[in-house]
Order: sequence, then C-alpha cells, then structure tokens
Amino acid sequence: MNYSLRQLRVFVAVALAGSFSRAGERIGLSQSAVSHSVKELENEIGVRLLDRTTREVVLTDAGQQLAGRLERLLEELNTTLLDIRSVGHQLSGTVRVAASQTISAHLMPQSIAAAALEFPAIRFVLHDRPQQWVLQSIRQGEVDFGIVIDPIQASDLDCEPVLSEPFLLLCRSDDALAKEKSISWQSLQGANLVLQDYASGSRPLIDEALARQGIAANIVQQIGHPATLYPMVEAGIGISILPALALPLPKGRPLIVKRLTPVVERQLMLVRRKNRSLSRAAEAIWEVIRQQAQQLTAARRGNPLFDDSAGES
Repeated sequence: MNYSLRQLRVFVAVALAGSFSRAGERIGLSQSAVSHSVKELENEIGVRLLDRTTREVVLTDAGQQLAGRLERLLEELNTTLLDIRSVGHQLSGTVRVAASQTISAHLMPQSIAAAALEFPAIRFVLHDRPQQWVLQSIRQGEVDFGIVIDPIQASDLDCEPVLSEPFLLLCRSDDALAKEKSISWQSLQGANLVLQDYASGSRPLIDEALARQGIAANIVQQIGHPATLYPMVEAGIGISILPALALPLPKGRPLIVKRLTPVVERQLMLVRRKNRSLSRAAEAIWEVIRQQAQQLTAARRGNPLFDDSAGES
C-alpha cells in the first residue's frame, strides 16, 4: 500500500471533527484538499471509511476501527519523535575520543578537566593508542572522533587543524649541543639518535626533515612510548627529537631542550568520519579540545622555543 502519513493525519482530523470543513480549519487545509486526501486513502486501502451527506460525514464501521487505532498510533509516533529530538539536542551521554600517547598525556588531561567543568553530564572516555589504531577506530566507528598528527591519508575523513608546534632537540644538560644558542639540523650529522618508532605519527615527519637536510641518521634506538625517550637520553645512549607537546621535561633530570633551525613543525588535527554527524555531546567535546589547543598556542607566545619574536634562548 502506498499511503502517506499526511493522509492518515487528515483522516483522523476528519474523524474527530465530524466535518471536512472543521477538520480543514484545524489542520490548515481547504475543505476540498481534506476531502481529496481522504478519498485517496480510501482508494489505496480499498475500503470506504466515511459516509458523506450534505450536512455531515459519518464513520463507517471500518472507519471507526481505523480512527480509534490511528489516533493512538499517531500520538505514540509524535511522542517518539519528540523524544528522539530531545536526545539529539541533549548535552549528556558518553563521548569516546582516540588520541596518540603524546597527545593523550599533554593535551587531553586539560581537555577532560575542562569538559567535566563545563559539561558534567557528559562522560568523556579517552582511548590512548598509536596513531594507526586511532585512525582505524575512527573509520570503524569505535570512537566518535580522534586527534592525530598530519599528514594522513584521509580522503574518507573530515580533518580540522587545531595546533601547530615545532620539533625540538632533547639532550643532556652537559652535552656540547646544550651550550649552543641555536641548534641547526646539520648539527645532528653523525650523532646517535633515539627516536620514537613508526607507531608515532611524528616519526615520518622527523625522517622527512632529516632527509631534506641531507643528514645520514644514526638511529641507535627506536622506542614505542615517548616517556622512554627521557631515560634513554639521560643515560647517554643518544640525543632525541621530540614534539613541543612532550614538554615540560620531567623534573630533577639533567635534560634540556633546544630549538632546531630551520623550524620544522607538526600539525595536530581533529578527525572524524566524513558525512557522519556528531552528537551534540560529541560536538561539545570537539569544541572543548579546540579551545584547549588555542589556549596552549596563546600560552606559548613569548617563549623563545616557539616564538621567533622572542629571540633565541
């Protein structure tokens, strides 16, 4: 049967009003439009629903049975749609966000805390994983969205840049490089390097920078967790290159960071599936993370590690 919701609503209006004209006044249709709609419904279901006279319309037995059931069903449908609209607009529920380890450790805690203050009814669940897992979990719908390091092959994803930051040199405070005001990438020629492995989204960018500067990298260790860089460098195994988001350094360790020139930056991006709407709660958390990234950028102004106008350290 090819009947419409509009036809059913018009029929119920006529059944309640007992008149085409009165029904039309209530629902904003002309008498002829009401009559035509009811006639179409009768033709579609093959049953006469109304007996028409010059003064009134009277429900047939079939019409009475249909009207009684339809009134309840349409009311239930209307209530259901209102409930769904409420769900779509409410700022509550669970929002799942995936991020790599460095991002999880140094941007997400502030974001989670800010979200808890502003949206206490939203449960913010963080998935702390390598970048490829983050991208896979977004594509498979296991999380609402993620934050990753660009560049990525992501024609199927919507990406929004939220933070740009430089790579820095990490070395011991008694290293010869620690005495220099400015460290060029060329200074890394022949040095032993301890770098994160390819589970990190930063590693391809570091490899590209080394290759662009013509540096034959002597990579002595490749590690999975960024926190492992610090004891490796402290032990004298090598120096390292890390993103600014890995700061501050652990207190009490003889380590120092220096700005590398020319500046090579990485970009952090909020990422979600293309053509897939976020819930209002997820949109709220997305905005919280964006704001936290903006605040971090503002806080770095004037720091010589990040700001050219501040001079060299």
